[in-house]
Amino acid sequence: MAKTVNTQITEQGRAKGPIDKAMEVLEALVEPGAPHRLGDLARRTGLSKPTVHRHLRTMAEFGFAQPVEGGSYQVGPRLLGLAAAALHDDRTLSLARPVLAELHRRTGQFTHYAVRHGGDAVHLEHSGSPPEFRMGMPPGGRTPLYRSGVGLAMLSALPHDECAEVLDGVPPAAWAAHPLAGAAAVHAVLREAAERGYAVDDGYDEPDVRSVAAPVLDRAGRVVGAIGVSGLTFTLDHESVQLYGPMVRAAARTVSAGLGGRTPALGVVGPAAGERDGGRDGGRA
Repeated sequence: MAKTVNTQITEQGRAKGPIDKAMEVLEALVEPGAPHRLGDLARRTGLSKPTVHRHLRTMAEFGFAQPVEGGSYQVGPRLLGLAAAALHDDRTLSLARPVLAELHRRTGQFTHYAVRHGGDAVHLEHSGSPPEFRMGMPPGGRTPLYRSGVGLAMLSALPHDECAEVLDGVPPAAWAAHPLAGAAAVHAVLREAAERGYAVDDGYDEPDVRSVAAPVLDRAGRVVGAIGVSGLTFTLDHESVQLYGPMVRAAARTVSAGLGGRTPALGVVGPAAGERDGGRDGGRA
């Protein structure tokens, strides 16, 4: 009998090749909680244990993976070195780091910078997190664009067709678990965010966490990332949203200016989702 071949399908609709599978193993390897057991990596990728083990052996030879006691694996020194070099030389991150630090100093809240990959916000850098609370995504963590403040900020600055494509790709089951319950409601939130210059995540990803974020644009007006402030709802309350929103917007514009980008003129809208109970109109620029 012929041997069964793993022919899982990629998002583009083609069968996964060896490189696709290796990238999935590598992505699972860098997730939080290392070192990772072989079985856990196989479950996360949907690949067989022998396939995962074969890729890990190759990665270990090149220093991208490192076996540890008990048959588990963690990120290898060469991959860590490449990541550090890339982050050190990234122009946008070099502009964002001092801005995040200053924003944290002024607000006392968790500040972070993320970029877009497909339908996800990938978190690259953060500054400050209250030691008594575990908050925010670690560097490399992902959240769907429609569920996070930084994601909503990036969506609000995308061309309409591109934004609609992202939201149309969200499965119905995911909308059922979202407080806004559908693409139409998210589009309304994004219109407000575009006119105001910042987006508000009113507990869409984590019920007790609120965030405010603004997009970072390059010289051509393309979205390159977003800067956000996040806090527990009792510290980042509705009045704080009105105060921090313009501060986050100014921080994102500082990074955009460093990239040669220009931001559009602001409109005048009503309070954002996290501001509507605050009793004051925080929508005027």
